[in-house]
Amino acid sequence: MRDDAFRAYFERHHASLSRMAYLMTGEHEVADDLAADALTEVWRHWDRVTAADDPAAYGHGIVMNLARNWVRRRARERLLSFGTAGRRDTDVPAVLDVRSALRRLPHRRRACVVLRYAFDLPEREVAGILGISVGAVKSATSRGAKQLAGLLGDQVRIDGWEAAR
Repeated sequence: MRDDAFRAYFERHHASLSRMAYLMTGEHEVADDLAADALTEVWRHWDRVTAADDPAAYGHGIVMNLARNWVRRRARERLLSFGTAGRRDTDVPAVLDVRSALRRLPHRRRACVVLRYAFDLPEREVAGILGISVGAVKSATSRGAKQLAGLLGDQVRIDGWEAAR
């Protein structure tokens, strides 16, 4: 019974967990690993998942935490390998794609923008996934969208969402 229920959860949510991890990290292989790790945690805590008001949100929260940890580790590794924080190459391309612009947003803003616009989740659900207030979601989403628009140029369109700088 548990195996069948988890299998159904896996089939229903694996693709979105992987996509979410990709949007947070920008790395396909890392995204697949993070989605797999999240599903392992879902399995380990299956009783909590099934008792949750929204089992899908439980898995999304795990992915967000794993992605945040991955980004932090990667930043530390870069810091150690380059010897400086915030190093910028002078040959930056004039036009940034959405993925590279997303990577430049702070984690909470990136998470809110990804969950709200790429996954079209309501603010209340985003708040539950990230463990923050609805007001914090609104603020981080607004600031993240504005920052993303600034990074992408004067006019940007993302999956039907439009922002002007």
